[in-house]
Amino acid sequence: MRLSSKRRLYCFKKTRLSRLESASLCTAARNDAEALQIASILTKDDWKGLLETSSDLKSKLNPEIIHSILLQNSVLDPKRLLWFFNWASHKSPKPQKLDSFPFLALTLCNSKLFRDANQVLNNMVRTRTPVQAVLGSIIRCYKDYEGNDVHILEILIDCYKKMGSWDDAVYVFLGAKEVGVLPGLVCCNNFLGDLLKLNKLDLFWKVFNGMVDAKLVPDVYTYTNVINAHCRVGSTEKAKRVLMEMEEKGCSPGLITYNVMIGGLCRAGSVDEALKFKNSMAEKSINPDAYTYNIVIDGFCRENRLLEAKLTMEEMHRAGLNPTHIAYTALINGFIKQGSMVEAFRVKDEMVACGIKLNVFTYNSLISGVCKAGDLEKSKALINEMVSIGVRPDTQTFNFMIESYCRQGNFAKVHELLEEMKKHNLKPTVYTYNVVISGLCHRGDLGRANNVFEEMISKGLKPNVILYTNLMRGHIQKSRFEEARRILDRMMENGVIPDIFCCNTLINGLCKAQRINEAKSILDEMVDRGLKPNEHTYGSFIHIYAKAGEMEAVERCFREMQSYGIAPNNAMYSALINSLFKVGNVTEALLTYRCMSEKGVLPDIKTYTVLIHGLATNGRINDALHLFSQLDEKGIVPDVYTYTSLISVFSKLGDMEGALNLYNKMCQKGIAPNIVTYNTMIDALCKVGDTKKAREMFNEISQKGLAPNTKSYSMIIDGYCKSGYLTQAFLLLDKMHTKGVPSDSFTYSALINGCCKEGEMDKAVSIFSEMMHKGLASIFSFNSLIDGLCKLGKPNEAKRLLDVMVDKSIAPNHAEFSPSVVTYNSLLHGYNRLERRAEMFALFEAMATNGVEPDEIIYGIVAEAYVEENNLIRMLKLLDEILVKDVAFNKSPSFLLLDTICKTKNFLEVPKLLEEMAEQGLKLNPITCHKLICGFHNKRSPEIAERIVESLIQFGWVPNSTTLNSIIDKEYDVDSPKQATCGVPCQV
Repeated sequence: MRLSSKRRLYCFKKTRLSRLESASLCTAARNDAEALQIASILTKDDWKGLLETSSDLKSKLNPEIIHSILLQNSVLDPKRLLWFFNWASHKSPKPQKLDSFPFLALTLCNSKLFRDANQVLNNMVRTRTPVQAVLGSIIRCYKDYEGNDVHILEILIDCYKKMGSWDDAVYVFLGAKEVGVLPGLVCCNNFLGDLLKLNKLDLFWKVFNGMVDAKLVPDVYTYTNVINAHCRVGSTEKAKRVLMEMEEKGCSPGLITYNVMIGGLCRAGSVDEALKFKNSMAEKSINPDAYTYNIVIDGFCRENRLLEAKLTMEEMHRAGLNPTHIAYTALINGFIKQGSMVEAFRVKDEMVACGIKLNVFTYNSLISGVCKAGDLEKSKALINEMVSIGVRPDTQTFNFMIESYCRQGNFAKVHELLEEMKKHNLKPTVYTYNVVISGLCHRGDLGRANNVFEEMISKGLKPNVILYTNLMRGHIQKSRFEEARRILDRMMENGVIPDIFCCNTLINGLCKAQRINEAKSILDEMVDRGLKPNEHTYGSFIHIYAKAGEMEAVERCFREMQSYGIAPNNAMYSALINSLFKVGNVTEALLTYRCMSEKGVLPDIKTYTVLIHGLATNGRINDALHLFSQLDEKGIVPDVYTYTSLISVFSKLGDMEGALNLYNKMCQKGIAPNIVTYNTMIDALCKVGDTKKAREMFNEISQKGLAPNTKSYSMIIDGYCKSGYLTQAFLLLDKMHTKGVPSDSFTYSALINGCCKEGEMDKAVSIFSEMMHKGLASIFSFNSLIDGLCKLGKPNEAKRLLDVMVDKSIAPNHAEFSPSVVTYNSLLHGYNRLERRAEMFALFEAMATNGVEPDEIIYGIVAEAYVEENNLIRMLKLLDEILVKDVAFNKSPSFLLLDTICKTKNFLEVPKLLEEMAEQGLKLNPITCHKLICGFHNKRSPEIAERIVESLIQFGWVPNSTTLNSIIDKEYDVDSPKQATCGVPCQV
């Protein structure tokens, strides 16, 4: 049953297949007949009209019939065949068969109708058929077609090139090569040249290697392209070997080959070698052209060898060649790089004199130079000049000026320039907006930066990763990390992928703000997205861990880095060594230095500077100087930071002779001191009282082209004030303000101290008021003023100032203002000197109200005052307070108080005092009771000591079981750890 079923199924299938084959053959035969009929019509001049009127034939047009007409090759006119194919394609709703295109194209190629063949293949490519299918169809037709023409492959490659489908073009080239069909050498050379222009070097080498595999003999153009490819990536040695190989194989390099080689050497910085190649051209009877000289001149200018560039230009003139914009603009750029704007404009004048009209690139170079020099008026004049002679400014022209005004913080001018760009029909680019946003962020104006960012987006411009990173950095610098994170999220939402620099910016900012966990979170996200951390990523963590002394965390970072294949660099090792020195771990610091060398990380000048500074600050001056003396042998040139570091150490030690010797040695070696060097010297000279030499050093800052900063002025002002030269100090303050250098809290504090020292209290109070108005007042300046008033015997004025400050809750520098222990110390001393003890005691009581804890000095002052007043109850209360607080003293006021109480002539007064204290609800702590009993016993007053014990038991201040002998024979047993550690001895 099953078998018969199978047979019937087989028979059915076979019958159906036979019917299908028969139907197919019938259809093919019918198509061929109709194709012949249409082909015969195509031989007539009015073929289109005949087909249009024959509705029967017109309706039968389909891709199969059209393909059949092409295969029959009965239409002898290929042009007519093309017209028919295009006409039929418009009439037929179905797309043409893929193989129809190459058959028609080959027909046209064989008739040398290459432009028409190009049109056909272009239409074939635009069917969006995959390149594999397109190439397969062409190869099939190519092999089947008699009288085939290789041009069809060249045309196909050209079609893909014009579409920008370079990978597909290379696929066609390599695919054709695999089946033994290769385009001609001219096509290959053009292909290589096009890939070079687009810098698609990976595809370039695929094509060239394909040519080598196919044993295609290269010519001068091929070799020139290969030399150019090597030069593009700086492989000049490989380029030279290709040039030698070229000559060995009998292919003589021409002018273009030499120009390519010379250009590559110049870009690589090998100008002298480029010059040798230029000079060798004459031996081969090849005369350098203007381009040869231009690239050599540009090479010299890049290397800042302007004299040789000018000599080459003179040689060019002698050779009868005229320098072009390239040579002149290169010279202008060279002089601008040197800061010689006068010479740059002289070259410009020479260009004009030679009849060379300046173009936008030359003007942009000049505008860039004057903008960098800060002469923005000159840049505006240059724009007006270029417009007047018909040279149209471009966006870059305005970008230079916008960037300069942003650096100055003059955003009103920036707005004017943006408006002027509109008049010239120029639109700001992403770069323009980036400059403006970066400038606003640098100034801290994040509101306007965000507005400009939104404006840019509204105009259809898409921010790039650089712009997002700069905007993030602006918020990070203002500690607005949540906003920075939102910018990062928005960036990803808009399809802009953050790069390693973007992530490192956020990580670095979070690390500096001590938000390590958040920084780690960003690192984890970054790794999840496939971004690989680099040395800068881990450098942020290592610096912050090393600074905090968290060495285990540093080691963990080093291990993580190694897992990513990242080797620790100089900066990381230097940070670690510096941190170890700061905590005094010299041995570990030196071991890290040795480990660094063993791992092949060569220390640089920064590392050695850290080592020298670390050794010196840890007391190993001789080792530091020895290492410093070895730098020449190691081939390391000390820089300004190395010298400044050593100068700082000598200055702190008060060895000004050593500091000045180092300073002079640095200058003799041509190493210019920086502002830190000068400030270090000025500070040290002022501290040793040599204000004359300090002022000379201060004056030298401006002479060396530097600008004194706030610290420079403040230190010399402080030096004058301490030396009693108050007039010079105020004159320097006036100069400081004239120069636009802001004064800070230290400047004013120094002046207040100077005024107080000279008794100029009115000036001191006036300066303090100015400080308050500017929000610069500090507790230090306030204490100086209080101390000055007290020393002049004006404690009431000082007290009034204190009350005003406290009552008004004045908050200098946005920090809560509160009088310090130093403030009260000055006031208490002032009242004590004037023997105004009632006010002194009231002020002492007020300290507790204002939350200020007395120190040893204040307790000492008050204790002495109570002794002078013979106020035994206050003495006992103060003694009790001191002992309860367990204040650590070098010379304890408790000795003085206890000794005075125990020496009192009327011993009977003490028990009465204790009774009076009990009635007032006061209570002495056990330690005070202990000390009091011991004190009287040691003063040979056992009777009084016994009576005191009885009183203390009566008041409940000591246990009932307490006896005189129990206190004298052994230490009093106290439960409180704080009381147990009280260090006041019994003997007084």
